[in-house]
Amino acid sequence: MALRGTALIATALVLMSTTARAESPMPADIAAKLVEIGHTIDGRRTGALYAPLQEKEPYQGVKVERDVKYGPADRNLLDVFAPEAATSPRPVLIFVHGGALVRGDRRIPGSPFNDNIMLWAVKNGFVGVNMTYRLVPEATWPAGPEDMGAAVAWVGREIAARGGDPSRVYPMGHSAGALHVASYVSHPEFYKVSGGGLAGAIMISGTYDLATTNLSDAAKVYFGSDPALYAERSAIRGLIATKIPLMIASAELDPPHFIRQFEELKSATCEGPQGCIRAVMLPHHSHMSEVFSINTADTRLTDQILEFARTGK
Repeated sequence: MALRGTALIATALVLMSTTARAESPMPADIAAKLVEIGHTIDGRRTGALYAPLQEKEPYQGVKVERDVKYGPADRNLLDVFAPEAATSPRPVLIFVHGGALVRGDRRIPGSPFNDNIMLWAVKNGFVGVNMTYRLVPEATWPAGPEDMGAAVAWVGREIAARGGDPSRVYPMGHSAGALHVASYVSHPEFYKVSGGGLAGAIMISGTYDLATTNLSDAAKVYFGSDPALYAERSAIRGLIATKIPLMIASAELDPPHFIRQFEELKSATCEGPQGCIRAVMLPHHSHMSEVFSINTADTRLTDQILEFARTGK
């Protein structure tokens, strides 16, 4: 009888999960294929699922300024997306791409990514800034927060001329980009403008505590191989202490270490000056789908971002 009851409960949970997926704004066929891909990072297969849902150039009603220099390094480049006509200064969303510290760009050739995030930003009242940064092995700590500081300083100087409000700047980092956003927020010595120049920061599937995760070879090159360095170079202590409003997100199908980092920071920041931060776990999503889905009908993440920017918490 107990075994039969357990089987009935398991069946009920499967049915509930199936129903939830059917009611989700994520198309059912995409949800099923993401489950197939599982808790792995597969940009190629995930991109193929979402590319047909995204806009293609030329983009209507949007001014695009590409390859703007914000610093001296070859990869210190950004793209700016703004509406063709704007009546008042807009908040600024800076997107910081992922790539495991060794690859990635603000625009993936032959695909709609990461322009999709910029298009969503413009449609929803922002000026979008899409930045690249230096990579391993040439770049090692603290290249990430240095590049973040230079990009934020550029926005502070230049974004008003492009319709943006330099007092309302929100960096949004994904994966390695979230690590760099976290490093910048948590280490004020890299601020080039008062208070870091931020109205808030958004981190999606990032790494915040180097001591509680298994670092990749690239991360050991970037942060150094000596674990004695990791407490100071981790973001978690500074994120707990900061007064800059924070939002974090992770995906149900993220690799497990990203989920553990999400849960650790979610709990730890409740002890800080701003209390428990906005923390969003995205059902049915994977490490790549959480950002490839932006600017589609699935607004579960972007609704949270808009609410965060509106309320400041």
